[in-house]
Amino acid sequence: MKTQFLAGLVLGLAAAFPAFAAERPNVIVILCDDLGYGDVKANHPAGRITTPHMDRIAREGVRFTDAHTPSSVCTPTRYGLLTGRYNWRTRLQRGVLGGLSPRLIEPGRETIASMLKKQGYHTAVVGKWHLGMDWAQLPGKTVSELSIETAAQVNNVDFTAPIKNGPNSVGFDRYFGISASLDMVPYTFIENDRVTKAPTLTRSFPMHPPHAGEARPGPTAPGFEVEHVLPEFTRQAVRYIDERAKAGQPFFLYLPLASPHTPIAPNKEWIGRSGLNLYADFVMETDWAVGEVLAALDRNGVARDTIVIFTSDNGCSPQARIEELAAKGHAVNGGLRGHKADLFDGGHRVPFLVRWPARVKPAVSDQLVCLTDIFATVAEVTGAKLPDDTAEDSFSFLPALIGRGPSARDSIVHHSISGAFAIRMGEWKLALAPGSGGWSAPLDPEAVKQGLPDTQLYRIGGGDLAEANNLHRAYPDIVARLNKLLEKLVADGRSTPGAPQANAAPVVLRKPIPAPAAKGKKKGD
Repeated sequence: MKTQFLAGLVLGLAAAFPAFAAERPNVIVILCDDLGYGDVKANHPAGRITTPHMDRIAREGVRFTDAHTPSSVCTPTRYGLLTGRYNWRTRLQRGVLGGLSPRLIEPGRETIASMLKKQGYHTAVVGKWHLGMDWAQLPGKTVSELSIETAAQVNNVDFTAPIKNGPNSVGFDRYFGISASLDMVPYTFIENDRVTKAPTLTRSFPMHPPHAGEARPGPTAPGFEVEHVLPEFTRQAVRYIDERAKAGQPFFLYLPLASPHTPIAPNKEWIGRSGLNLYADFVMETDWAVGEVLAALDRNGVARDTIVIFTSDNGCSPQARIEELAAKGHAVNGGLRGHKADLFDGGHRVPFLVRWPARVKPAVSDQLVCLTDIFATVAEVTGAKLPDDTAEDSFSFLPALIGRGPSARDSIVHHSISGAFAIRMGEWKLALAPGSGGWSAPLDPEAVKQGLPDTQLYRIGGGDLAEANNLHRAYPDIVARLNKLLEKLVADGRSTPGAPQANAAPVVLRKPIPAPAAKGKKKGD
């Protein structure tokens, strides 16, 4: 089998090359929010958004062209990145959390931060958390545990009380950020376990003006403005780099930005810069933030010994006005089919750029990578040993990064906002849904109405990046083989070698698809 062949190849390469000497470089992970694969100029030269600082990382490091998020939406991807484990192994098997949701990362589960602390690192997260934290609920009040809070729940917590089980409880020495997406309550900054200002007002913010509606109204701190968030995250990140560079201790900075996600709110000096629309302007301001981080590393003389990983949590959102941008010559997802929320590659194939001047030579790699793989890669760099119950779906891509051959990953499981599954192995991708599994056409109920099959097989590596030619009837053997592999990866509780692990809840590979709504009836949310 191909898996055995690749495993043997990796073992052979390990024997041919001396073992990698454990090091302690600084590590920075910059995670953009809803940035498309084609929004980075280095990925899509025909694109019309200028991204010089993102391009610099690509030029000075390795640009991975086949990198994917474990989910096509944000909370699940963040869980996978920090834990090295597929999100659908948790209680959250569809959708995202809200800003008031309780913690998702299980007590005692190792994260990149807690692992690096054991290796002597100082650790910080600056930015959007969106993995839940335990707010003090008011007497007799509740919030949604595994979904966005309802309008009736937004004032059900005591915002003046300490917050339990946030980032500080999973290995981060310092936290500054917001609890979830910038269109979710509460609209206030949090530092460690307390809000910096109590959200005593009720406000909302435009999603993508003009004419795109408003973000969810709710508790807002006096003086909080959405356009201030990106500059403040940037300032906090640069200050952290300045402080830690002087301390002489290696550091890990996780920088999950809230941009260019809605509310799409570039600052005045960036409005109109792209000549396209506000989303493109916001991407350019996000690129500026990346440049400030790189400049801080240069100024402090620590760039050479710092690994910078730049990526996104999923594909571009339709809130960017994808068709409007396309009419002006910019393809947000670089010609891939679909967008955020989908099983199609536009939902989960993302920019993935890695720079480490001390060790990594500039290159372009087609190595299959998942964001869960950051965990095992950093562990291998620092010499950390991972037990069986840690990072169960994380394969180190260090060999591909430093030019010593492929990683051991030869397959990847994709997951959509609705909980639909796909699996990729080699050139083949099998999707277990009749439609997109997400938000792009055809939606699954519409696909059922059209009589489309509930199985899709695409030859991604054979040139069908647009996923236009469903070959499931022509290759039933491939369908059967990929189905069997997917079932095994689910049942084993892991995709890496090791003892089987338990999933938190039963995992259903195929979910019933609601029948299309009858004409004249209102479709539910």
